[in-house]
Amino acid sequence: MKPKIALVGYGKMGRMLEQLAPEYGLEVGLILDVHNNASGEGFTKENFAGIGAAIEFTVPEAAAGNLERLIDLGVPAVCGTTGWFKELDRLKALALQRGGALVYSPNFSIGVNVFERIVREGAKWMADQPAYEAWAWEIHHSAKKDAPSGTLLKLVDAMKEAGYPGAINVASNRAGKIPGTHEIGFDSAADTITLRHTARSREGFARGALHAARWVIGKQGVWEFSRILFGEEGAGE
Repeated sequence: MKPKIALVGYGKMGRMLEQLAPEYGLEVGLILDVHNNASGEGFTKENFAGIGAAIEFTVPEAAAGNLERLIDLGVPAVCGTTGWFKELDRLKALALQRGGALVYSPNFSIGVNVFERIVREGAKWMADQPAYEAWAWEIHHSAKKDAPSGTLLKLVDAMKEAGYPGAINVASNRAGKIPGTHEIGFDSAADTITLRHTARSREGFARGALHAARWVIGKQGVWEFSRILFGEEGAGE
């Protein structure tokens, strides 16, 4: 029997998660959306009976409340919503206190997480090259609410953590239906180095979230997705 997961949110991402779930040996056993969960009424023990994990892809204003309800129900949660991280420390503490499980990330795309490692290495090597100045830029579809995105901010943090000492010029654009492009660059009078990741669709985010959902079933703790992806999960945070 396939493990069952719940989808909290059923927009374009939710439909893609449902479509791809069988490839990961998972079955969608519950879908909560505006039609049956407008005020959180769908978070009941009866609804979540037999559910091994839940994937939350909604909006920033709803994410923290949804995660808190999942923790209360004892359902491991994978959260792909962005723009709610001001609540992250509180929810981490809550999950650990109540023996819950939470996997979070600014971006569940496997390619983006690999890209971050490449950016980190590039920043480390450029740390002692004062002739170069750095930039970080992104463009997303016009419906994306947070700007700069959590992904771009994480890339900038990775550069700083790697020891890059210079200023990093950060810029964001929102237009059309673009799934997402992130670019890191270093420029000098002599040459330019450009590192870029371009998403073609939401599929990369969905696959990463399903990878995390399959992994977190039956576990307790809190993890940032890249730790799971690169085998650094340990005992959680």
